[in-house]
Amino acid sequence: MKKLLVLSLLMGLVVFAMAFKVIMVTDVGGLGDKSFNDGTWEGALIAAKEIGAEAQVIQSYEQADYIPNLTKAAQQGDVVFAVGFMMTDALFKVAKQFPETYFVGIDITPPEGQDLPNVVCYIFKEEQAGFYAGYIAAAMTSTGKIGFVGGIPIPPVERFRYGFEAGAKTYSTLHKKKVDVLKGYTNDFEDPKKGKDLTLAQYAQGADIVFLAAGACGNGGIEAAKEKMTALVGSDKLVDIIDYYAKNKKGYFAIGVDVDQDYMAPGVVLCSATKGISSAAYYGVKAAWEGTFEGGLKVLGVKENGAGVSPMKYTKGMVANSVIAELEYLTKLIKDGKIIIPDTEDALKAFQVPEITFPF
Repeated sequence: MKKLLVLSLLMGLVVFAMAFKVIMVTDVGGLGDKSFNDGTWEGALIAAKEIGAEAQVIQSYEQADYIPNLTKAAQQGDVVFAVGFMMTDALFKVAKQFPETYFVGIDITPPEGQDLPNVVCYIFKEEQAGFYAGYIAAAMTSTGKIGFVGGIPIPPVERFRYGFEAGAKTYSTLHKKKVDVLKGYTNDFEDPKKGKDLTLAQYAQGADIVFLAAGACGNGGIEAAKEKMTALVGSDKLVDIIDYYAKNKKGYFAIGVDVDQDYMAPGVVLCSATKGISSAAYYGVKAAWEGTFEGGLKVLGVKENGAGVSPMKYTKGMVANSVIAELEYLTKLIKDGKIIIPDTEDALKAFQVPEITFPF
């Protein structure tokens, strides 16, 4: 009898797990953006596999798809992901209609007065990740000009820029190296050609490193960097790029965004300004499954492993060891609150590099 009872309970758990469904609704960038849609899906998949749940994606092709897609997902799923700042209004409108469904917003801040118990939103301190990118770019530029290509200037994109400019200013001040930052926007997240054209335009203006915070548009910027570097080096092979840089101390580079994009053009993507998108998605699913889900806003930065820089698998040998060591020390200062990276335009304008003495 006991064996039958245990077996019945186990079968019940299996059925419950298989009935649990995770559905992600993409923004218009969609899967394959090699950025925050892909990053969210990665985390959701890992959690779903771990608990034995079903996972599904609903693709949005235009903003008008957001409400019907989220509604469909809420009708079918237990956990629904809304990905991207542009989905804010749609998410909260639909979530009110489905109070028994868990919703997870990535890169979404709850509108004032609209905190819902069934909606948890994760945002990130992009300015901290952007700071690393700016510091490295300022250290590596041979022309004294670096570029920023944003998509639509929404808050997450702008926070990347604030940090990028602050990081460049910090390196410039500490090392007395003049560095100018070029800025431009594709006003789009979907068209790689726009990113490529704008990146090439900044190279033509003298930039040799461009930070691409533009979703799928940034993929075109990486393509532009690869073309420029290949023409300069005469090869797109990593070993040849490293050898050329070692001898000439110059090149054309891109900086990736959101997730580790270094693999997209080894030796050409200098680094990637990353945020914990996959981790946030994973936590959202697990909390719903385990019954620990709490609505509200969660902000993840360097201290919470929610913002950082890629390991620079292909390019770390190009970056001086002193710069790597400085970044480690600066990370400690950021975690300790001794360096506050600006997260608004006004804070950026007021930003002054603090006195920093490296212990080496």
